[in-house]
Amino acid sequence: MTGLRWPSRTRACTFPCPPIPLTVWADEERAVQILTNLVGNALRHTPAGGRAQVTAGINGTHVILTVTDTGAGISPEHLPRIFDRFYRADPARSRTDGGSGVGLTIARGLAEAMRGTLSVHSVPGQGTAVTLTLPVGPP
Repeated sequence: MTGLRWPSRTRACTFPCPPIPLTVWADEERAVQILTNLVGNALRHTPAGGRAQVTAGINGTHVILTVTDTGAGISPEHLPRIFDRFYRADPARSRTDGGSGVGLTIARGLAEAMRGTLSVHSVPGQGTAVTLTLPVGPP
């Protein structure tokens, strides 16, 4: 993928390269849009000295990309709603300092349109992992 545009905030980011090429059956621009959103969220919610990481691998017929951070995490009561349009787990955040509340909604819709999934696992005080799965591309 090319054309990734990351937020300019400085955080430790790791982008490990898998030992084999990963080819996905997906719209490149939409996949970049999803990953840009996920990495932007990870960076926004990772404090100075924290860590944001992107990992990739293959699980059978799907490529799995996971964006993790060492931020505050998401409380269990908010997890079922984070993909809802305009939902913000922290009502004190405004559009100027916290986004519009539609990024994850759009990202999930794009993933599903490409026959993939977007899921989240989070532990308060430890961080969040968002996993994008996309079908493996043709040989």
